[in-house]
Amino acid sequence: MPMPMLLIRGTFRAKGFEPDGDTVNFTPDDVADWKLVPGSRPVVPRAFGNAPIRLEGIDALETHYGLDDSPSGVQHQPRSLAHQAADALLTALGFTSVVRDDPKHPEKVTATTPEVVHGYILTRGADIFGRCVALVGKDSQPALNGSLVQVDERALKNTVNYQLIKAGLAYPTYYSEFPELLRASLTAAAAAAAAAPEPGKSIWEKDTTTTGTKVTGLQSLTADDGAVILPKLFRRLKDYLDLSPSDPSLSCFRAYLAGASDDQFYIQGKPEVFSGMHHVVEVTGDTVRMTCGPTEIVFVEK
Repeated sequence: MPMPMLLIRGTFRAKGFEPDGDTVNFTPDDVADWKLVPGSRPVVPRAFGNAPIRLEGIDALETHYGLDDSPSGVQHQPRSLAHQAADALLTALGFTSVVRDDPKHPEKVTATTPEVVHGYILTRGADIFGRCVALVGKDSQPALNGSLVQVDERALKNTVNYQLIKAGLAYPTYYSEFPELLRASLTAAAAAAAAAPEPGKSIWEKDTTTTGTKVTGLQSLTADDGAVILPKLFRRLKDYLDLSPSDPSLSCFRAYLAGASDDQFYIQGKPEVFSGMHHVVEVTGDTVRMTCGPTEIVFVEK
């Protein structure tokens, strides 16, 4: 069934921020519209009324993850594909030029053409970090601002979220309240992208999430020719390796996932709810892999 989502019109801005392939900054035409966002968690806007939008249903390679004072500092996945996703997001929204030339903050956008673009979001709520989780699109949406829009496959295919999956630049990542109809549409787009990956321009050309990734240190995941894996798995590996920077052994990784992760999920089509990603992660020596692909897993909303 289609899903009712709140329509908010406004502007996207990249200058001064660090957008990646699944996060972008948005300011409603009426800042009071943030109060209309459904769910138990409020969107936490910044001083000028803008807030980060976390794109619903997708996960792009990390351009910057972690804290400066963590053992490995801020890290990233293979930069080429990560930056292609970030650039594709901004291009799809209508930016024709994006400049990042701050040597101290290489991911920060310092100039764009135009400075802002008009668009809309379709949201069902905020995440635990106060970010609005939404489908995003350029220009206008043929519905009344502040109204609930029934989002079907046609509406989904008009969003940047869908376009990034179709282009093979982001992984599908599903949460339980995102309807099965829309998940199926993203899954089909991902399957088509994986079946014919464009060389050098698709995560699916080099993805080793389920086939196995040899990890001899963090550089195995961050180098330009490093492993391309589901970002959620990358984040868990980065945090785990930071616990003992001089020892890249994966012998305790599954135990770490069991004890440190509060991820709850189920496998599509099966009733059991699992707690901890160790249930779908296999480690053999220095090789790690997920036993289920991204489209098979549905995470329970926190």
